[in-house]
Formats: sequence, C-alpha cells, structure tokens
Amino acid sequence: MTTVVAVRKGGQVVMAADSLVTFGDTRLSHKAEANRKLFTVDDASGGRSVFALAGAAAHLLVLQHALAAQPAEALRLGSKDEIFRTFTLLHPVLKDSFYLQGKEDEHEPYESSQFTMLLANSSGIYGIYSYREVFEFKQFWSIGSGRSFALGAMHAVYDKARSARDVAEAGVAAACEFDRNSAGPVDSLSLKLKVSQ
Repeated sequence: MTTVVAVRKGGQVVMAADSLVTFGDTRLSHKAEANRKLFTVDDASGGRSVFALAGAAAHLLVLQHALAAQPAEALRLGSKDEIFRTFTLLHPVLKDSFYLQGKEDEHEPYESSQFTMLLANSSGIYGIYSYREVFEFKQFWSIGSGRSFALGAMHAVYDKARSARDVAEAGVAAACEFDRNSAGPVDSLSLKLKVSQ
C-alpha cells in the first residue's frame, strides 16, 4: 500500500511518502517505475497545496485529473470548512466523470468518496476521509499501511527534532523498515506556514 506523513513544525509544513506500489502480492519498486505519490495543486487563493493518497492506485490519477479540471476559483483549500465544501462539490464529478463507486456497504451513513488522503498547505495539514470528513492536525499525521510505525516514530522524535523534515523522514523511514508495503526512496515537499506554531 503506502506510507504518507505530514508534519508541521518551526513555521514549515512537510509532506513525505515512500515510493513502493503494490498490486496484491506484487511489488512495483521505484526501479521499475517512478512512483511519485505527492502532487501539487494551485488553489483559489493563489497558494499551493500538496496532496497524497493511500488505497487504490487508480485514486492518484483520478484525483489529479478531477482537480485539474476544476476552475481555480472552485478549489478553496485554506481551512477545514473550505476543504469539506470543495470535496463535497467534487464528489458528483468523481461519480459522473470518473465512474466512482460510492457504495461501500448498505449500512453506511453517507455515500463514500473512497479516498484516504493528506493535504498540506500554508494553512496546515489535513486528513480527508471517505465520507468527506476533514481533520486538521496540529503537529503530524500519517496514512497508509505503514501509518502506525510512522506515527510512533514521529511521536518519539517530534520534540527533539530540529525541523519538520527531520520528523517526516523519521516517520517514513520507520514505515519502510517495518511495513512490508512501504519502501524507499522517500519523496518530500515542504511549504512555509502562514502562521508559525
């Protein structure tokens, strides 16, 4: 699957990810294909957001194309509420243009968007989940199969680390060491926060 982390510390926000893709029992390493899991999008404010997803490999291309097809003024990503509204408006586009199957089981409270993703920008770091619920994380978070290893490592080093990048690299390195579905090299992007923590 994957490991993606996002960290905010010292006026910076960093997102990092491993580069392994798996298909069942098959591993597609970085040597076979340049598996870049992070991508950027410019939003309505003129800012830049970094996205990464965990789950089905198809999600990456679908989300990249769906976001690119939206007018820039429709992409408001500067707060929990703006992200929620943006992804609520994006849901019918995913269904109609990309054939998203929104049903997970008959007892779910809402139709699913089937995504687990992290978003980082100058306003902070956010987790976006299948029912379009949005969480804002003050220090760090991780998604993917290696998330528990990454969260533990980042928790252990956060207060002692010099930078957000050091924390992020520790998280992905722990996941690559212990999660069978995560492997290097590690890709990372950093942005400056509007307000330092």
